[in-house]
Amino acid sequence: MELLTQLIDLALHLDVHLAAFVAEHGAWVYGLLFAIVFMETGFVVTPFLPGDSLLFVAGAVAAAGGMDVSIVMATLIVAALCGDNVNYWLGRFIGPKVFQREDSRWLKRENLDRTHAFMEKHGPKAIIIARFVPIVRTFVPFVCGIGRMTYTRFLVFSIIGALLWVGLLVPAGYFLGGLPWVKHNLTLVILAIIALSVSPGMIEIWRARRR
Repeated sequence: MELLTQLIDLALHLDVHLAAFVAEHGAWVYGLLFAIVFMETGFVVTPFLPGDSLLFVAGAVAAAGGMDVSIVMATLIVAALCGDNVNYWLGRFIGPKVFQREDSRWLKRENLDRTHAFMEKHGPKAIIIARFVPIVRTFVPFVCGIGRMTYTRFLVFSIIGALLWVGLLVPAGYFLGGLPWVKHNLTLVILAIIALSVSPGMIEIWRARRR
């Protein structure tokens, strides 16, 4: 319960925590950003880490002078690509073994099934779309590895997805984060981003249940 409380606090006050880290540790913040995005995209057991909201807040903190926005974007793009690649090869080599059982301690079969259905519906472009859908973006590279999508094809769509994801959300935080209303209501903005990110998945689940 304490861990859950800490995760909720981190998600809702991401701006405060990130700004405090910058104040205390300076350039090490780039390493922190890399680690969070790499784990969120690279390991199927950590889809709960902040993604979209982190990118927006990183842009906002950079606008306040805490970080160099170009370094932030470069760091996050590299982290997203590294995470995708690790996840793809994990899926390719150990994915089938992990999901031989109906369920496992750390991985839910239903998440795999939903992601597989998402891939079936959207094809390779799902790699790009999934960038903006929490949990799904963590599982898509894994499923691509399990399905043995050719690596070159996967890499092309992964690069496009990473560039769009970072290229849209970080500048949005950079330019909107300085507005007075956004600055004073950043928690609400973070909640709105999380809600918008999760809504496509919720709609798909609702449609699946209706069918």
